[in-house]
Amino acid sequence: MSKKVIVLGEVRDGALRNVSFEAIAAAKKISGGGEIVGVLIGDSVQDLGQELIQYGADRVVAVEHPHLKYYTSDGFGQAFMAVHEQEEPEAIVFGHTALGKDLSPKIAAKLQSGLVSDVTEIEGEDDDAVFIRPIYSGKAFEKVKINEGPVFFTVRPNNIEPLAQDAGRSGDVSSLSADIQNLRSVVKDVVTKATDGVDMSEAKVIVAGGRGVKGPEGFEPLKELADLLGGAIGASRGACDADYCDYSLQIGQTGKVVTPDLYIAAGISGAIQHLAGMSNSKVIVAINKDPEANIFKVADYGIVGDLFEIIPMMIEEIKQLKVNA
Repeated sequence: MSKKVIVLGEVRDGALRNVSFEAIAAAKKISGGGEIVGVLIGDSVQDLGQELIQYGADRVVAVEHPHLKYYTSDGFGQAFMAVHEQEEPEAIVFGHTALGKDLSPKIAAKLQSGLVSDVTEIEGEDDDAVFIRPIYSGKAFEKVKINEGPVFFTVRPNNIEPLAQDAGRSGDVSSLSADIQNLRSVVKDVVTKATDGVDMSEAKVIVAGGRGVKGPEGFEPLKELADLLGGAIGASRGACDADYCDYSLQIGQTGKVVTPDLYIAAGISGAIQHLAGMSNSKVIVAINKDPEANIFKVADYGIVGDLFEIIPMMIEEIKQLKVNA
């Protein structure tokens, strides 16, 4: 049976996040040929609608309001429910991001529906779709099939391949007026720490350092390697606790959960809390002086040695490959 699916497009710094396109691809898989409607929420987002359509949405509804410049669960919740009441979809898809993790339970409660969160794979299609999600910090996987009621799920970034962008595809981008009121909190301004390079949650390559980097200066060669590979920098909690880097880089059970194509762990022992945040990476390369380090148990490739010797060798080899390419 065909389903109308609405997909929340997530905007950061005036641009759509990649997980928005991955969510559209997931919506296509369960729609049974039904209409895919993109949803944009913010103070100035309507111009981004055509990009959602180029990645597979059939049309887009934008809700703009001055109170939606910054995310609040109250404001975005009211805006999304206005779209839901207009569209009356059979399915909803969000990205499993900080915003999606906060907003999706609120919407599910309002709709009195179930919610399948953190989906990494979808088996089957249409009404036979089975949603796969990690549980117990990635040590096991759960398969969920929705038998009745609306289909509502969030997708983990970097796990579902987006559709190819079709620059020639176009569709209707409409505006919906919503009365955003009675907000319990209003964000006046957001001050962020300056970060260079790629967003870690969507990076295809991550180079992460642990206590083995021995200090803040130990992250410099890791940053150089990440830049060469077009990737992002990450860290273990041990490195963050030792003040080698900011906690915004922390990967693990109490940090960010990432699933890049390539994860390079340098000087990371592999505590279970760290593995919970990166063990589903497609390829894991571990560098550690201790051959018994736990990180080698999940690594696809392991290098036993001093990271301060190995990382510079990798940098030089990659530079040479780029010169010869």
